[in-house]
Amino acid sequence: MGVFPDFSSTEIIMSFLTLTFLEIVLGVDNIIFISITSSRLAEEDKKKATNLGLLAAMVLRIILLFGLAFLTAMSKPIFEFHHDWIEGAFSVQSLILIIGGLFLIYKSVTEIHHKLEADDEEKATGKKNKLSLSQAIVQITLINLIFSLDSILTAVGMTNGLEGALWVMILAVIVSILIMILFAHPVGKFVNDHPTVQMLGLSFLILIGFMLIAEGAHLSHFMIAHQEVGTVPKGYLYFAIAFSLLVEFLNIRMRKRIKPVQLHGINEDAKESGFYKADKP
Repeated sequence: MGVFPDFSSTEIIMSFLTLTFLEIVLGVDNIIFISITSSRLAEEDKKKATNLGLLAAMVLRIILLFGLAFLTAMSKPIFEFHHDWIEGAFSVQSLILIIGGLFLIYKSVTEIHHKLEADDEEKATGKKNKLSLSQAIVQITLINLIFSLDSILTAVGMTNGLEGALWVMILAVIVSILIMILFAHPVGKFVNDHPTVQMLGLSFLILIGFMLIAEGAHLSHFMIAHQEVGTVPKGYLYFAIAFSLLVEFLNIRMRKRIKPVQLHGINEDAKESGFYKADKP
């Protein structure tokens, strides 16, 4: 189980707070995915799916933390290939990231199609395109596995060599998930009440999907024309997400305050053409 950390130590406290903050940041994409998936559930199941999804994330992260030896073994190549212009050595870990990235892209593109075309399809078929609670939980659990792997690798890298590191990581995961549960419902409601934010969230998930594929390819030392595939720096990605959200929040505020544009001279032209009559006082 490891040594329980001494929380009177400044290093332990700072590591715990930093790791908790990072876990929350890394969990934002998880909340977006859960919010969008649960939006297609019946109203009474939305909160249940969100809470179950985040609790599943917590359980998976703790299991992976206790199975660090297994996680390390997952990084060993299970097969490799070498050709003139393409080569790579794939491990279970890299395959999980690549398959997870593909699933995230597929899910996001499908949801975008649903948002854009659902009304026409429902009118044509007469069926509502809803998810059951069990279907939503399966999808949320699958994507949680991918996000948990990424989160735990970050946690291990941050606490390497720290006394009581295992307990620091477990406590940080528990606290971060509890904070996310508190804020997930209002965040989900805000996302679902604003279609443009929802579309932005789906676009972020596509970006994250490509990032996971690139990360999996990098772990596999995948090379094309003797050039190794690099990773996408997470800092750039999260800055782009934060900046896009800031712009969207400003747009939402502006849309609430803006008045319909009145074109100068249009009433006069309409009057002359006999199409408009001014209201009598």
